[in-house]
Amino acid sequence: MNKTLMAAIGGTLAGVLLTTQVAGPLLAQEAGKSTTVYEQLDLFGDIFERIRAQYVEPVESQKLVEAAINGMLTSLDPHSSYIAANDFEDMQVQTKGEFGGLGIEVTQEEGFIKVVSPMDGTPADKAGIKSGDFITQVNGESVMGLTLDQAVDMMRGPVGSEIIVTIVREGVTDPFDVSIIRDTIKLTAVKGRVVGNTVVLRVSTFNDQTYPGLEEEMKKQVEAAGGIDKVDGFVIDLRNNPGGLLTQAIKVSDAFLDQGEIVSTRGRNPQDSERFNATEGDLAQGKPVVVLINGGSASASEIVTGALQDHHRAIVVGTKSFGKGSVQTVIPLRGDGAMRLTTARYYTPSGRSIQALGVMPDIVVNQPEPKEGEGTEAAAAEKDDNARTEASLRGVLSNDSMTEDERKQLEEERARVEEAAKLRDEDYQLAYAVDILRGLNAVAPKDAEAEPAEQ
Repeated sequence: MNKTLMAAIGGTLAGVLLTTQVAGPLLAQEAGKSTTVYEQLDLFGDIFERIRAQYVEPVESQKLVEAAINGMLTSLDPHSSYIAANDFEDMQVQTKGEFGGLGIEVTQEEGFIKVVSPMDGTPADKAGIKSGDFITQVNGESVMGLTLDQAVDMMRGPVGSEIIVTIVREGVTDPFDVSIIRDTIKLTAVKGRVVGNTVVLRVSTFNDQTYPGLEEEMKKQVEAAGGIDKVDGFVIDLRNNPGGLLTQAIKVSDAFLDQGEIVSTRGRNPQDSERFNATEGDLAQGKPVVVLINGGSASASEIVTGALQDHHRAIVVGTKSFGKGSVQTVIPLRGDGAMRLTTARYYTPSGRSIQALGVMPDIVVNQPEPKEGEGTEAAAAEKDDNARTEASLRGVLSNDSMTEDERKQLEEERARVEEAAKLRDEDYQLAYAVDILRGLNAVAPKDAEAEPAEQ
């Protein structure tokens, strides 16, 4: 039976059936346990027939069985569940990078729906939904007591239709409503740009497009920066990335590592454990790397972060990640449905499990909340101060230490530094990451200076 591999949050484990010989008393003990199980299954059959025969309204048998299966799975943990045939088809489409919906990754906590992260540029993101928000009502109906899949079904609807969700947010006294227009979600897995001399790679999800997109964007942005020699380093922005395919997380990690373990999965039985190792080849060519994370970085994002952090290949900046360290195996079932079952935990190369703990950044940097109208007068005063320099004075003495080419190069460098400085108002965490790479480049020995030529 084929299994769909999800690292989102998840991975893959092959089940192995073992037969062993045991002593007589143990066999008797097992027989007793089996009898109890069969009795319980008979009890289930009795209840099933009673409901079908005596419930106040006719009930479909399939609906009852699916509800029973889902109840059994959801009682285990928040990530195990039954996936109906239409939902399974939707899930397979999502891994390709295009689907209909709101554009949020959710989980269940304390009976309510908790937002893991909104996806970049989606209706939920544009409506202001944030990582950590609780959804308590959908179109005025409470989600308390519903399973995660039932709540998600409530949020589904035709593209272009409106949905109103009631949000409870930490730091906000009262619940508030948010209107969202459903749309087709087209996820661009990786977007790149150059900030100063730093290549920034925004990785928003781990689907089939992620590694190819990373490879393509790195090449394109390095060329835009003037070649790898001109690049200070790379920022991998994994903030609000809820995860995705384990295979893609491994490939992205391997892109920056030459050797060593990337991640391991450990299940109930030791023989089910798996280890995934890096292969030779570093797309960043040894340049320093900063990884940005926050509370919306989950699962596959945490695999990448943990691997690069443990190998000291990257400096991790931001806030603590979500802490989704369990592996789900998606197993197709008869009737075109599937079962999502938690089968293992994953571990970073140093052997740490981040389940419920998350990855702690090397440098904790909070993202300041923007405040309307703040700083306008101060910014104007600062601009006036910057305008009053020696160079602005009439009849200023010229600088004779530079050629015109050197002066032009200096002005270009100043422009890049000022561009990065402006980024602090737009995205403080990213600006911090760029500053780190600029600082590392400033103190790194240049090849010509570090190794004197042989005489």
